[in-house]
Amino acid sequence: MSFSYLKQLPSPSEIKEQYPLSAKLTALKAERDKMISDVITGKDNRFLVIIGPCSADNEDSVCDYVSRLTAVAEKVKDQLIIIPRIYTNKPRTTGEGYKGIASQPDPEKKPDMLAGLIAMRKMHIRAIEESGLTCADEMLYPENWGYVEDLLSYVAIGARSVEDQQHRLTVSGFDVASGMKNPTSGDFTVMLNSVYAAQHPHHFVYRGYEVETTGNPLTHVVLRGAVSKHGNCVQNYHYEDIMRLIERYDQMELMNPAAIIDSNHSNSNKQYAEQVRIVKEVMHNRILSPEIRNMVKGVMIESYIEPGSQKVGEHIYGKSITDPCLGWEASEKLIYDMAEMNA
Repeated sequence: MSFSYLKQLPSPSEIKEQYPLSAKLTALKAERDKMISDVITGKDNRFLVIIGPCSADNEDSVCDYVSRLTAVAEKVKDQLIIIPRIYTNKPRTTGEGYKGIASQPDPEKKPDMLAGLIAMRKMHIRAIEESGLTCADEMLYPENWGYVEDLLSYVAIGARSVEDQQHRLTVSGFDVASGMKNPTSGDFTVMLNSVYAAQHPHHFVYRGYEVETTGNPLTHVVLRGAVSKHGNCVQNYHYEDIMRLIERYDQMELMNPAAIIDSNHSNSNKQYAEQVRIVKEVMHNRILSPEIRNMVKGVMIESYIEPGSQKVGEHIYGKSITDPCLGWEASEKLIYDMAEMNA
């Protein structure tokens, strides 16, 4: 047989029972979910800043980073809502390399899915406990949603997942803001069709059950740049790109038009330091155009304690082992600059 069945994993309810979220933190999440929802629906003029490591590879350094955001978030709370990135699953273009803590709790050891599910949940809970901030994660594997559904305030669907039927249908059952990235081709139609699908009810099979969903009106787009047929990066955060997106939104029956700009990936050609310039251009365009201000609700920034990246096994505390990230000092300054520009 092509499959070797190693062991049956505990259900989400079993894992949640072992590692529960307290009533106090459950109330905190509900409060933050409402704040973020109000930004997506246009009831709140604050700006979302989804910021953190490319991949959450180490609990201590990730929670250290997230806790550093607490004081900053308090200072900018009238202008910005900080949503830490704790991305526990890492998509790999070729299938090779570190796939995230949910699959591989120790990047230098073999995958362990049970330990990974526990590590994923424990890290998210610890981050909320220590920082008072609920976080964002990428839903690379739809069947993992149940293990973290009570913890996350924002979910991203990646460029390689956005065309997948199961991802679209699963998001239709989420009750938090969910961003659909444009595919690597950059096709706006694919991205907007994904938003449409996720905003509407569905009937399908999920984790061995026949289920129905109500649709998720908080589903929106994330612009992350594209790759041309010649392999070159193509940006899609400029003024003209957002105006075209506004036009396309107007042509479709979509609720709560909203866009988040991913300042890294193909938008920066993975030149992590360019994120500062890109974010400031986005903020400047929001100042110039009321239409863009109404459409662009936030940015994604890849940031960690130390700038750049390292190879697995180098053990530099707080430095990415996947894509290069902005360092803490540059990130902190950028957050304060954004708050000033959104005033």
